[in-house]
Amino acid sequence: VQLQASGGGLVQAGGSLKLSCAASGRTSSSYAIAWFRQSPGKEREYVAGFSRTGGYTYYEDSVKGRFTISRDNAKNTVYLQMNSLRPEDTAVYYCAGSRSVITSSLRDPRYYYDWGQGTQVTVSS
Repeated sequence: VQLQASGGGLVQAGGSLKLSCAASGRTSSSYAIAWFRQSPGKEREYVAGFSRTGGYTYYEDSVKGRFTISRDNAKNTVYLQMNSLRPEDTAVYYCAGSRSVITSSLRDPRYYYDWGQGTQVTVSS
């Protein structure tokens, strides 16, 4: 599966951005997809994602209530709507997918095997 992330940019604190992750290739109904982010000097951090069945969504605590993950199955695309952005949200955002990750490991990037190229999000204060 190939993943293509887009939608990043420069925005002022309090603003909004919507990221997209388009999947192509052999996708299946059992496929976990998530957004991670990484800023300089920090480890890659889970932001939000769907479980393999798509029945559950998960959010990192600092983005709850501000970010919303959604999907359009007809377009094979997952979105991350980011509102009330803060300077600390500045990072490269990656979408990632896995057919095998279990629920207890959803936040661990080591269990994702398909990665998009990343899109830069910069929030100015």
